[in-house]
Amino acid sequence: MNGAGQATRLATYYAALFAIIGILAPFWPLWLSSRGLSPSEIGILIAFTYLTRLVANPLVGHWVDHRGDRKRPMLILAAAAAALCLLFPLAWGFWPILIVTLLVFLPFNGLMPVGDSLVLMVAAREKLDYGRVRLWGSLAFIATASTVGHVLEVWPADTLAWMFFALLLGLTLTCTALPDARVPLRERPPPLRPLLGSGLFLLFLAATALNQTAHTVYYGFATLHWKAAGLSDATIGLLWSEGVVAEIVLFSLSGRAVALVGPAGLILTAGLCGIVRWTVLGATTEPALLALAQLLHAATFGCAHLGAMHFIQRAVPPSLSVRAQGLFAAISVGLAPGLVIAATGPLYEWLGGEAFWVMAALSAASALTAWPLLRRWRGGRLIAA
Repeated sequence: MNGAGQATRLATYYAALFAIIGILAPFWPLWLSSRGLSPSEIGILIAFTYLTRLVANPLVGHWVDHRGDRKRPMLILAAAAAALCLLFPLAWGFWPILIVTLLVFLPFNGLMPVGDSLVLMVAAREKLDYGRVRLWGSLAFIATASTVGHVLEVWPADTLAWMFFALLLGLTLTCTALPDARVPLRERPPPLRPLLGSGLFLLFLAATALNQTAHTVYYGFATLHWKAAGLSDATIGLLWSEGVVAEIVLFSLSGRAVALVGPAGLILTAGLCGIVRWTVLGATTEPALLALAQLLHAATFGCAHLGAMHFIQRAVPPSLSVRAQGLFAAISVGLAPGLVIAATGPLYEWLGGEAFWVMAALSAASALTAWPLLRRWRGGRLIAA
């Protein structure tokens, strides 16, 4: 298959994956609220959608790196998540919903670093621009968030669980069409310990973890905060989508962006722009000002994501790629945000929108951590293959 065909399959996978995120990120708190849960309970449940990465990603990474292939494990994980998602409409009350959340998000979160590893492998082999493949995921996020925002003007919030299930089925189908990318196996894959002993890799994990953690009030309570301020579901959907439009522009120019500032420079940019974005979101609910601040999503998420993916691709040997992706997802996208988001319920109940200012401080810490990474890393492998 030629490079264009491979790119289409990878883009379709990302579109299916981020259509799901287009429901979960803006609107899943509304489904939880429709089940009668308090903001503190919602914060804890959303935290577990992150914390499941701590279990799923190391286990899946170990399994996949010892197999060598990527496609079949992804298909198994996607199908499992879809089947288990059917339990959500049956779950009422905090504890039953928590159990179903764990069952669904363990395979779903375990899938994502494997997918990133596969896409980066194929993109490098076929000389594809990763950002231009990834931007189709962002387009799908926009389409889904905008559509669901309008749908919820008419349909009740409890239909969100059925939408989640339908899109998981679509994700499973896209996994069947992925290229069967493999890493040649040795008798024993190299150990992860030397990578964990690298000071530069630890700086990378710290900077990305702080940046991702700075998004926790946004992901957990922006929709509820804006709705309480009188914004309509359609306006909220557009605000979420508008930030991703800027992200798409960045991804379309990703080759130039990476060449200009490098992976570490992109991570630093994310932290600096986060200071501005979260300060504005904490100060106002005026739609015009929110729309301007949402443009910085291109930096706080887009720059950080591109920086992380290209850092792992350049700094980590392919035989460790899934475990490195899993470790990044477990620590930077799982543990740190998960622990903080469990506290964002009480934080939001106490401070309201001013909780975003705490997130601005975390962005400042991310920028301070990314600076020495930018100064010290020369762009090569951190450890031998």
